[in-house]
Amino acid sequence: MLRSELIRLRKESGLTHEEVVSELEWSPSKLIRIEGGRSSLTSADLDALLIRYGISSEDTRERLQTLNRGAREPAWWARYGGDIGRGYLEFVGFETGASFIRQYENAFVPGTLQTPEYAEAVTVGLADPIQVASVVALRLRRQSELATRSVPPRRDYVMDEAVIRRHVGMSTDPAIMPNQIRSIADKAEADDSVTVRVMPFAAGAHRGLLGAFTLLEFDEGLPDVLYIDAGRGEHAVMFQSDDVVADYRSDFAVLLEDALPADRSIYLLRSVAEEMS
Repeated sequence: MLRSELIRLRKESGLTHEEVVSELEWSPSKLIRIEGGRSSLTSADLDALLIRYGISSEDTRERLQTLNRGAREPAWWARYGGDIGRGYLEFVGFETGASFIRQYENAFVPGTLQTPEYAEAVTVGLADPIQVASVVALRLRRQSELATRSVPPRRDYVMDEAVIRRHVGMSTDPAIMPNQIRSIADKAEADDSVTVRVMPFAAGAHRGLLGAFTLLEFDEGLPDVLYIDAGRGEHAVMFQSDDVVADYRSDFAVLLEDALPADRSIYLLRSVAEEMS
């Protein structure tokens, strides 16, 4: 996030790498390493860059200094690196700073809406047994991190009806899935920042059948991020290309049009949970 913003500020100031390093008397490659994430920034270096870019706002300077301090600290998700694929952890890092999260799912309940019981039931058999605990713990930690942010992100979810009809945990505890569905409905009703929409079977073929995806939007003009998980962490794909992201943003808007309204979605959720019970 810091690198993206520094690149944006330099370009808006109309300066080239050469002009910046010449003014600051840095080596020619220093700024390239900083913007490429291959070199950390001291507080003094960051201040020098901001002065060169004409940034006088104390709020902006403090926000960027806070980002810089955070960039030098170990990320909380780094502890899961031994069991979780790098691509997925990169997504978690982006998600932690997103201001708006749009997610479409056609197979599983979105990870940030899963109950502990559902998370474990759906992970067993899909992950190595020794990794199950870490996968579930990370999923629940993502939820707590989003919930404790000073300004929680706006979250819009669209789920195919198949997600809520599949009775996950039936063979071990039939209550897991209905409890999960009620939890989703409760969350959508209690949290103004969360919207849940269900794509009904009656909608027929739709763009979401091509696969699940997540769109992350950030404040301060940072580029959006598109995340696609092919089913295994090592096959995760992340795009920041404007054209690719724009296509998926358009797809999500179409999915919202075809999905049930929020109130009817909650009604369906509670009805399905009652049927399963």
